[in-house]
Amino acid sequence: MTALLAFEKVVSGYGAARVLHGVSFAIGAGERVAVLGRNGVGKTTIVNTLLGIARRMEGSVSFGGQRVDAIRHFSAARAGVAVVLQGRAIIPNLSVRENLVLGAAAGRRGEWTIERVFELFPILRERADTPGTALSGGQQQMLAIGRALMANPALLVLDEPSEGLAPVVVDELAQVMRRLADSGTSLLLIEQNYALVRRVAERYHVLAKGEIVEQGALAGLSVESLKRHVAV
Repeated sequence: MTALLAFEKVVSGYGAARVLHGVSFAIGAGERVAVLGRNGVGKTTIVNTLLGIARRMEGSVSFGGQRVDAIRHFSAARAGVAVVLQGRAIIPNLSVRENLVLGAAAGRRGEWTIERVFELFPILRERADTPGTALSGGQQQMLAIGRALMANPALLVLDEPSEGLAPVVVDELAQVMRRLADSGTSLLLIEQNYALVRRVAERYHVLAKGEIVEQGALAGLSVESLKRHVAV
C-alpha cells in the first residue's frame, strides 16, 4: 500500500545548519502516528521541511506516492494536507467564523463544513462572531483544528497541540483527535506530551538530536518507556 506521507533519509535544516539527520518514517491512510521528543530535538523541523520552511538537503519527501520538493500551506491544503502550526496562527482581526471560512479556501470537497465544525466544537458556535485572537488558548486550538478540517484533509498534521493548555483541555483534544481518526482522517502528531501520544497514536517515532532513535507500536508500551524520551 502506498504511504500517504513518507520521509526517506531526510537531511534538512536552516542555512548551512543541519537539524534532521537521515529521518525516515511513513504514514498510511487512516493511521495515527506520533513523533515525540524533548524540546529542541528537531520535531518542528519535520513540519517545516514538509512546508519548505526548512531546507531539505538530502533524501526525499513524498505524498500519495508522488515526490514533492515542498508544499506551501495553500498547495498543501489542495493536495490534502492540513497543518495546525505550533502557536495556532489565528489570523488577527478575523472572527471565529471568518477564520473557519479561510480554511476552506483551497476548495477541496468533503464532509467538513462550518456547521460540522460547530458540532465538533460547540463553543466555537457560541463565539462565532468573536475575534479569533480573543479566545482562550484552548479555544484557539479548537479553532485552529476546525480551520484545518475545513480544508477536508486526508492528513492532519498537529505540531505541539497541547502546548500551554490545561490538562482538562488536553483531555478534550485527545477525544477529538480519536474521533477524527475514527472518521478516516490520518494524523501526524508532533508532541512531547506522552499522555496525549498514548491516548491518540497507534505508532510512535522518538526523535533525539535530529535522528529517530526508537519506533514501534504503542500498544503494550509502558508509560515509563515513553517518559525516558520526553520532558513532560
